[in-house]
Order: sequence, then C-alpha cells, then structure tokens
Amino acid sequence: MKFKDSAHSILVLLFTFTILGFPEAQTIQIPMEPSYWEHDSSTVEFTNHRSVKAVRGKNGGGYQIDLKDHIFEDGTIEFDAEFVGSGFPGIVFRTDIEKNIAENVYIRSFGPVTPAIRTTLQYAAVIDGISMWDLSDEYQAGATIFQEGWNHIKLEVSGLQMNVYVNDMETPSLHVPCLESGSPQGTIALNGNVIYANFSITPNATDDLPATVGYDVTATDPRYLRNWQVLEPVDFPFGRDLVFAVPTMYGDPIESDLPDSSAAWQDIEAERRALVNLSRLFGAGERDQRRLAMLRTTIQSDQDQIRELSLGFSDEVWVFINGQILHVDKNYYGTPSSKYPRSRCTIENSTVSLPLQVGENEILIAVANYFYGWGIIARLDKTEGLRF
Repeated sequence: MKFKDSAHSILVLLFTFTILGFPEAQTIQIPMEPSYWEHDSSTVEFTNHRSVKAVRGKNGGGYQIDLKDHIFEDGTIEFDAEFVGSGFPGIVFRTDIEKNIAENVYIRSFGPVTPAIRTTLQYAAVIDGISMWDLSDEYQAGATIFQEGWNHIKLEVSGLQMNVYVNDMETPSLHVPCLESGSPQGTIALNGNVIYANFSITPNATDDLPATVGYDVTATDPRYLRNWQVLEPVDFPFGRDLVFAVPTMYGDPIESDLPDSSAAWQDIEAERRALVNLSRLFGAGERDQRRLAMLRTTIQSDQDQIRELSLGFSDEVWVFINGQILHVDKNYYGTPSSKYPRSRCTIENSTVSLPLQVGENEILIAVANYFYGWGIIARLDKTEGLRF
C-alpha cells in the first residue's frame, strides 16, 4: 500500500470514530490533495502556494470542493484563505444529504476593507437550497482582512451557537446565537475565487461555547406582531399587479384579488428576531419565479388612533387596513428601490402610519418574492390601548 493511500485510510478511520460517537478525536489535518476532496478538475487546481499544499480555481475562476468521508456536527474548523478574486468565498457546513439545508459563513471580497465595514463577514442559513442572506441582517460583522498573504479563519460550532474568528484568534469577529438552518449535522464544502490551505477539524472542541440557543433581543419586546395567518402562495409573474377595490368615477365594481370568506388560512408565528419566514414554510420557487402570499393579523384598539408600523420585507408589499389599500412598496436588490441596508429585510425598510379605529382592525399584507429569502418583520411604535 502506498503511503498516501495508508494515510487516507487512517483519516477515514478517524472520521468513522467521529461519526459513530467514539471518544473525542484530536485535530485532524486534511491535506489539500485531490483524494480528500470532491471537485471538478476543469475548475479546480491543487498546487503549492507559499510553501504549503493549497487549492485554487483554474484561470482565476470560482470553484467548490467538498470534503470526503466526514459528517460534521460540533467542533472547531480552521483554514487559511488568500483573497485573490472578487466574490463571496466561504465555507458551507452541516449540509444535508439532499444539499438543500446548510449553514454558510462567507466574506464579501471586493477589495480592501477596514474592520469598521460591517458587511465584510456574514452568516446565512440555507433553506431549500436558497441562501437566507437578505433575511439575516443581524449576522454581519467587520473583520481585519489581509489583501495579500494568508487570512486565518476559525469556526467554533456548538449545537445552535457559533463563533467565527478572522485573524484575531482571541476575540470572535462574529457571534451567531442561533444557527437557523435546522440541520444538526452534515458535510463540509469550501467555495469562492480564493486560495485555501491548512484545513483542519477538531471534533467537539468548542471552548465552552453553549450548545443551547442564545439571547434574542426581540424576545421580550411586545411591540412586534408575531401571530399571523397565511394563505398558500400563488404564481405572480412579473407584469402582473395586485388588483383591489378603489373608488371609481362612476362606481363601476372592480374585481379584487383580496381573499374572501372562503380562503383557507393557516397559522404562522414569527421565528427568532420576530421574522415571519415564508421561505421556511413554502420553500424555494422555480428559477426567478415571482410568488405572492397573503398574511393577516388583527389589532384591537380601545380608541381611534394612529400608530406607526415599522415594516421590513422582501421583496414587495401591499398593506391593507380593514380592506382598504394603505401602502405599497418595493425592495428590489440592485435597483433604486432597494431599501437600506442593501435590500435586506429589517424594520428599517419602511414606516407605515396605521389609522386604527376603535375595536377590531384587520391588517392584511400581500408579500411578493422572487429573489432569495421571503418574509416580513413588523413592529409597532407603541402598544398602549392595543391588543393583538
């Protein structure tokens, strides 16, 4: 048996110990060699760089390599990266067997940045094959990035929490209090237009990071609207607008797209961060498919009053109160309609004045989506005299 084949067999045995729950393994060094990684040889080149075994894309292009023979659950992952191209290079881990659910940590690599740039280091769950980056504004951070030479990156993953270190191994650059994909274990991949080297895994080494979910700053804030009902989405091609009754010159009736009393509503509750996550409930659409879903809730008011509703959304909303149109807005990425910050769904997207009547008020929000994550976040300015 050749030495390389023998070393590979030993590595597989260590992986097996990890998978079957044998005592904690020591740090496993995974060489940047073709036999350890699933790869496309037309896009991937295994080479030597800065005197170590490394991998890079051919002809300056992007690529992905998938680690063989290992299921990762908890522990520490470390690797070096040199950022030689533009894009969103990073690591995908705990990927399920269908490659639909995973966790993703990546860096926005578009030239020199300072630690003051909040959008450099990012985490997003992957649900039904779609990155939830635009529903994950809280999971961004600045980091010290070297434009030349190695950047050392370390992930500590423990149950539902994660710390990410970039170059500074003492202080996490990013803390994620809740990994949101729902996948407890899975495979690992590296991707991007970068050079990777010095990859290692230390199973179960988490430096006392708690495995239970961390604090949610929205959890004790009663201003968020968390309890909704939703209708199954419908296909809503571009070029079509929502039709609803409005006053007309001659009183001619207008056929409305709004649901009637026969509509089959189902309950949906906001997740962590007060996010009403339609992507998790309805999954991904077809390529660039525009879909429309209807959400509704009720607000009881003890008097006529106007309340301010902060509304985050992706990608389009039509807001109705008591059956009448109140607000229409768009949040298209890469267009002048893009909402701060960078088309992400946050309560900073829009503010709507709600003219509440004494008694029960129905709030209905139609939400259209075609681009990445799909959902809303809604928060009132005050709750005095209100029940919902």
